[in-house]
Amino acid sequence: MKTLYISLKIFLFFTILTGIIYPLFVTAIAQIAFPAKANGSLIVKYNKIVGSELIGQHFDTLIYFSSRPSAISYNPLPSGGSNFGLTNSKLKHSVDSLKRQFIAFNQLDSLTEIPSEMLFASASGLDPHISPNAALLQTDRISKARHFGVSQNQLLLKSVNELSESPQFTFLGEARINVLLLNLRLDEIR
Repeated sequence: MKTLYISLKIFLFFTILTGIIYPLFVTAIAQIAFPAKANGSLIVKYNKIVGSELIGQHFDTLIYFSSRPSAISYNPLPSGGSNFGLTNSKLKHSVDSLKRQFIAFNQLDSLTEIPSEMLFASASGLDPHISPNAALLQTDRISKARHFGVSQNQLLLKSVNELSESPQFTFLGEARINVLLLNLRLDEIR
């Protein structure tokens, strides 16, 4: 009986320590040191949350940059990819279909090389980034849809260059651009 009593005391102690005190301590440090990141890197525009820098959104209109495809329709709860293997015929069909759609949507030449992120969903299905090259392939469509003049086109290209991020630590990953931030900047071009 004495052993059971000691075991319960140890269990209660570690439950309080690791289940309450430690999480509150880590949360407090995160809120003090990195409040924006601790709260989801939310983007607020006109006192309204429009999204997160960390989660992709679906843009399917001519006046905005398109995001990369998502196997989960950009729903963050069941985060994940399609899990199709490279030899799966469904993957090949999906890639061919996405390539035709991207070429048609952006009125590109059928021989144009399409960046892979516009053809394949990310592993999480939530990646908010595309390559600067994928963004540049969409600028003509956006310019025509928004009836931009020469000076507005220059601002559009300047925005793509300014918002392009280098690989992390200069060697991890590739250059990328956040589609939501780019589309928000696009709305500021007059």
